[in-house]
Amino acid sequence: MTLLTRFVLAGCLAVAATAAHADESKFLQSFKGNFAGKGTVQVTTQAPTVSVSCTFKSNATSSSLSLDGNCRGLILVTRAISARLKTSGAKYSGVYVGSRTGPAQLNGSRSGNAINLAIRWAKEVNGDRAAQLTVQKNGADGIVLTVVDRDPKTGKSVVTSRIDLRRS
Repeated sequence: MTLLTRFVLAGCLAVAATAAHADESKFLQSFKGNFAGKGTVQVTTQAPTVSVSCTFKSNATSSSLSLDGNCRGLILVTRAISARLKTSGAKYSGVYVGSRTGPAQLNGSRSGNAINLAIRWAKEVNGDRAAQLTVQKNGADGIVLTVVDRDPKTGKSVVTSRIDLRRS
């Protein structure tokens, strides 16, 4: 490869990286604001489903997203929930707080209008420490938060949490 070819290739890669960062910044900024909504939560795949009402405040920078909220279910049960994500290009990493097992690690990437994250729980949940979290844009004013885990008895994927939020 000639020196000129290497230089042109390096320049193309730099332009592509800058464009990707700009796209990610615009995407993250679209999450900014206050949101409210309803959903369902299961503590484990075998537990009954609980209906919840939630409020969230979302902040974003060009390379980070934070979601801070509270969900209320069963009349008096309230749980604080938060996620802190940082991005490097389309790769995301961070921490989820709200599980009864303690802070969980998040790693993943964006695909279209969704951030798909692998969860690593602080302790075993449903027989292992792995699950999936999707943070998805739903139109201009909506966010859907979905957690999917594996049922240890059947091996099938189960939606253990789904919260539909609208900008308030």
